[in-house]
Amino acid sequence: TRQVRERNQIADCGNRFQGDHLMRGSIIKRSKGSWTIIINLGRDPATAKRKQQWVTIRGTKKQAETRLAELLNQMDTGGFIKPTKETFGSFLQRYLDDYISTQIRATTLEAYQQRGKHLIDGLGHIPVSELREEHIHKYYREKSKTLSPGTLIKHHNLLRSALTQGVIWRTLTRNVAEAVKPPKVSRKEMRALTGPEVHRMLEACEDTAWHSIFHTLTWTGLRRSELLGLRWKDVDLILASLRVVQSVQRLNTGEFIVQEPKTASGRRTIALSPASCLVLREHREKQEADATLLGRQLAEDDLVFSHPDGSPRDPSTLTLAFRRLTRRVGLDGVRLHDLRHTMASLYLEQGVNPKTVAERLGHASVTITLDLYSHCLPGVQEAAAVQFDTAMEQAKSTSAKMTPELVG
Repeated sequence: TRQVRERNQIADCGNRFQGDHLMRGSIIKRSKGSWTIIINLGRDPATAKRKQQWVTIRGTKKQAETRLAELLNQMDTGGFIKPTKETFGSFLQRYLDDYISTQIRATTLEAYQQRGKHLIDGLGHIPVSELREEHIHKYYREKSKTLSPGTLIKHHNLLRSALTQGVIWRTLTRNVAEAVKPPKVSRKEMRALTGPEVHRMLEACEDTAWHSIFHTLTWTGLRRSELLGLRWKDVDLILASLRVVQSVQRLNTGEFIVQEPKTASGRRTIALSPASCLVLREHREKQEADATLLGRQLAEDDLVFSHPDGSPRDPSTLTLAFRRLTRRVGLDGVRLHDLRHTMASLYLEQGVNPKTVAERLGHASVTITLDLYSHCLPGVQEAAAVQFDTAMEQAKSTSAKMTPELVG
């Protein structure tokens, strides 16, 4: 039988040992594409019996030989870890449930779980200790048929962080994802609206509840979740400012959650223009009237942009309404988030200091703003060329004055 043949092979392998001078390791073919690596760990001091570690690997004989060399090197350097039979799918789920879930936001965890489903679907059957670079490359090739490079980079980041933790847990000897380059992604070109396009978009929703929402997004550059988390007590229409102190998100379960800004720069105060104050004042009057009809009184803790009963708006409804609106006015392809880009671009084109724009956007550094919007800075390249010419002319004049002295 097959088991008898395997025992005989192992016995033959054992006959190669002479006394305590043990062969360090050997490879036995089990079936097509499957190999057993036997690592000899010496003798048990208590029983004097030989100790062995068996490792099964799928692939070619060359791959088995490479794996044997890796294991022997780990033994020599003290990095040998007994291979686990746990599959990558089980390992990744354990990483998500028992470790990372306690360290990240609920919305981020949902995104991780979605990516984890893809990774488990493609790589979950492989024992985590046998996961190799070629498996990951194949996964990216297959998934690239249906997923964008940007999405696959997020998969790569999750995979790499999980395997890094596996090394810390001593479940793995190395992080194979470190040796794999993620797919290249080209930066998506931003689509900022021009001034006339902004007015065309707002005029088309003048008499709807969306007008004040899209106006505020354009004039302030707030993120969608920040706008929906805005309360009346965060808005000062007398001093013309608003404070960003929280955001509202909706989980896949339907539950709404309130979160503080991720960074200190995200918690910020934004100055309001007279136009913004007027729109928000008119919006509040209507909201107060709606609340009265429902037998309730508008409170300072109420959300600025909510349903008439005070309940939060679903973020996806804003995106859907904006998509329909832009298609209707001939601006198909413009995203809701592009209103944020519109504010930044128009500010910079008017010569506003990039530091001010960065503060309004909640960027941690002005470098981020300059990297994203440098093309919006009017005449920067031209001014730089003129300044260089001026500097060189001054240098030439100085050099001419110094030349006689040097000759003398």
